[in-house]
Amino acid sequence: RLAEAKANALASAHSKDGSRKGGDNSVTAFYIGSDTIVELDECILEKPKDETDARRMLRSMSGRQHHVHTGVSVYRLSPNQEVSLVESFVDTASVQFAELGENDIDAYIQSGEPMDKAGSYGIQGIGGQMVTEIQGDFFTVMGLPMHRTSKLLAKALNDEILKTS
Repeated sequence: RLAEAKANALASAHSKDGSRKGGDNSVTAFYIGSDTIVELDECILEKPKDETDARRMLRSMSGRQHHVHTGVSVYRLSPNQEVSLVESFVDTASVQFAELGENDIDAYIQSGEPMDKAGSYGIQGIGGQMVTEIQGDFFTVMGLPMHRTSKLLAKALNDEILKTS
């Protein structure tokens, strides 16, 4: 839902003020929103509130498998300023964490990296060292499943071309 809200908010704002990138309001524009959450034991691990919260999350995932869900939404802004949902989807990957010692957790928290990441880690950075296995798309864990997103955009563009032909 948050992915939809992000894309819709941007497309709607641009439809109201006419401020598309490049200033060309005669073409259709597409807006992508995405959001990622981490799930462990059916509980959602969002961004940590503070270092204590980050430490709690990392300890809870140590040596365990969790799921990462990334929602993606694409909205269309037509030349007549109508905003419409093209499609939304959620992609999920399973991630196995290594056993983490307190020193590992403390050093990672001191890096500052976990403080703005769902589940308190970023696989594309230092946090990747904690991951021993992924089942699913690496880019889903990173926050934007590139293959599915690019296929969705290609279909939306193709549909747009067919509409205007």
